[in-house]
Amino acid sequence: MIREFEGKTEQEAIDNAIKELNLDREDFDVEIIESEKKGLFRKGSVTIRIHLDEDDPPQEDVQGEAREDSTDFEDKVVTYVTNILDKMGFPGEVSVAFRRDYKLGLNIDSPDSGIIIGKKGKNLDALQLITNVFSGQLDNSKKVIIDSENYRLRHEEYLVKLAYKTAEHVKDSKRSRLLEPMNPFERRLIHTALNDILDIDTRSEGDGLYKQVRVFYKGIQI
Repeated sequence: MIREFEGKTEQEAIDNAIKELNLDREDFDVEIIESEKKGLFRKGSVTIRIHLDEDDPPQEDVQGEAREDSTDFEDKVVTYVTNILDKMGFPGEVSVAFRRDYKLGLNIDSPDSGIIIGKKGKNLDALQLITNVFSGQLDNSKKVIIDSENYRLRHEEYLVKLAYKTAEHVKDSKRSRLLEPMNPFERRLIHTALNDILDIDTRSEGDGLYKQVRVFYKGIQI
C-alpha cells in the first residue's frame, strides 16, 4: 500500500502518518516526493510517500473460515494469474491457499516454478505486484499474496539465519556489516530477529523502497 502525507517538516509528515495509520515508525518506509522551503511569503511544506508491506509472517497464513465455494473475486484473480502464466509460456495450476478478511493467498504449482519464482523471488514479487493492480480494480480492500513451492516461508527462514550469522560476525569483529538491499517486509524480519540480541543493534540505510540493513555492535557504529 502507498499513502501520501504532508507536514511543515519531514518529521511532522511522518508523525501525521503514524497517527493516522496507527503504526510504529519501523513499520513503514518514507520517500520524500516534494519539499518546499519556507520563504518570506509562504510556509514550508514536505510531502512524503509511505510504503507499506502488509504481508504477515507465513506462519500466520492459516486457512480462514471454512468456505467451499469460491467468490467471484477469487475466480477472476485466479483466472488472471493463470492467463499471465500461460502467456509467459510457463503454465501452472493456480489455487487458493488461504483466505482472511482482507487477504487472499494463492499458490502456483508448476514444473517451471523455479523460473516463476526467479532470482531471490523477484519474478514472484513482480507477478504479485501486477496481480494486486488488477485485483485492486475489483476490490481495493483486499491484497493478494502469491507463493510457489513454499518459497516465502523458506526465504523468511533464510533471512533469519542470515541475521543471526551476521550478528555473530559483528560480535566477533566489533565491525558493522551492511546487508544487501531488501524490501520493507524483509528488513523487518532482520530487525525483529536481532531485536533482543545482546550488544547488537540494527538500522536501515538508503533511500526509496529498497534499503539496506546495517548490523552493528552497540557503541561502535562503523
